[in-house]
Amino acid sequence: MATPISDPELAAAMARGDSNALGVLYDRHATVMLATAGRILGNQREAEDLVHDVLLEAWAKAADYDRERGSVRTWLLVRLRSRALDRLRRSGRIRVQTMEARTIDESLPAQADDPGQSLDHARVRAALQELSEPQRRVLELAYFEGLSSTEVAERLAIPIGTVKSRTAAGLARLRAVMHDYTTGGRPR
Repeated sequence: MATPISDPELAAAMARGDSNALGVLYDRHATVMLATAGRILGNQREAEDLVHDVLLEAWAKAADYDRERGSVRTWLLVRLRSRALDRLRRSGRIRVQTMEARTIDESLPAQADDPGQSLDHARVRAALQELSEPQRRVLELAYFEGLSSTEVAERLAIPIGTVKSRTAAGLARLRAVMHDYTTGGRPR
């Protein structure tokens, strides 16, 4: 039985022009990408178009992938989120559903059949609970509602510097907690 090719190996293969590698990455990550794009854009057809565009961009820029900066999945989702927010800004649409109307579980992409993804989602939900309420609120608005730092500051009526410091502290805490979860340790 062949050992599955890792995502970083697939990104390297794409950089060398291997179109099969793109297909494998699509199979692995399209579900979460579609769910994320659909949540941000609020339209399934637009979400499908965006996922297509992001994967083509990833194909063209596969050589830019740096495993030191994060996983391929994260690399794809960061590109997706950025392009989705660009589309919303260009169209003048804004998000109106607030996080109070949803739970964290509803905000995360739907779980696929992959048990590893289910475990990842459980870890993210647990890690979010480890944050202080102000940190969690800023991250929820930015990542789940797609608001910019300025928009978060306006929504919460706090200075933009506070938004940025809470974001940085919250992300640092999430990284530490997620690292502890993935290495079998307990959250710090």
